[in-house]
Amino acid sequence: MCGRRKRFKGCRALIEKADWIKVVGIKDEILKKSLMFQLDEGESETIVLALEKKVELVLIDDYDGKELARAMGLNVTGTIGILLRAKFKGKIGSLKEELDKLKATGFWLSEELYKRILEEVGEG
Repeated sequence: MCGRRKRFKGCRALIEKADWIKVVGIKDEILKKSLMFQLDEGESETIVLALEKKVELVLIDDYDGKELARAMGLNVTGTIGILLRAKFKGKIGSLKEELDKLKATGFWLSEELYKRILEEVGEG
């Protein structure tokens, strides 16, 4: 699984082989460096690329990254939001199973939010 930083090297190989993922560079390095005063490089590049490509929706899990992206006019969701949409559209059967898999990779989710999400979809 690709959730841990120490395993990133293996994940990179998987990502590079995936034909549905396209690696794209950013143009505005100055904006990226400005954002990096508040965010990590990944969130900074995500925001810059989203602005450059004028995307409809940006996937960011980091709280500060989400807030800054919204302040810059971007529509933002996180991994949980994607999973909720998948559940409501019938793409996944058990949200609990998917959340448990995420948590097993080191994805942090408070117990309170975990329970509230599952109650919302009738799995609580």
